[in-house]
Amino acid sequence: MAGCLDNFHFDLSLDLGEKRNTVASITSGVLFFTGWWIYIDTAAYYSKAGAWSHSYIIISIVASIAMFMVNAISNRYVSGEAYEEGILGTKGARFWIFVAFVLSFSSIIASILIMFSDYVLVQGDHSVYPGVALFLNVFLIFLASLVYKFGRTEPY
Repeated sequence: MAGCLDNFHFDLSLDLGEKRNTVASITSGVLFFTGWWIYIDTAAYYSKAGAWSHSYIIISIVASIAMFMVNAISNRYVSGEAYEEGILGTKGARFWIFVAFVLSFSSIIASILIMFSDYVLVQGDHSVYPGVALFLNVFLIFLASLVYKFGRTEPY
């Protein structure tokens, strides 16, 4: 029984070196779309029952703005390897990335606080899913930001 699969050749060497940027971009786009799809679906379904506040969109918008802020600066500017300084320079680029990550983590913390204060810790018979959906929305946007920023390689 030890040699029953010896004649089969399984080529599992998957080399995505040349397609790394494509895979990272597609993965990031799918994560971003899935996060917003969960938000829109939850807002459409639970707003009829009164279990959803449309002011929660502010957290998702801040997370999306933070995603664009993170990906607006090249890694070369942050590390100081760029040939030209640009408008902000290296210190300005690092400050920009810092502010972007502060916004990202703030939106994650805000979604966790809303999830627990408005849905998990409330007594009575109600659904907890809207709070989980808000957290998933923000967390998937954050993951999309990280995949798009650090999953790609930059030409030098």
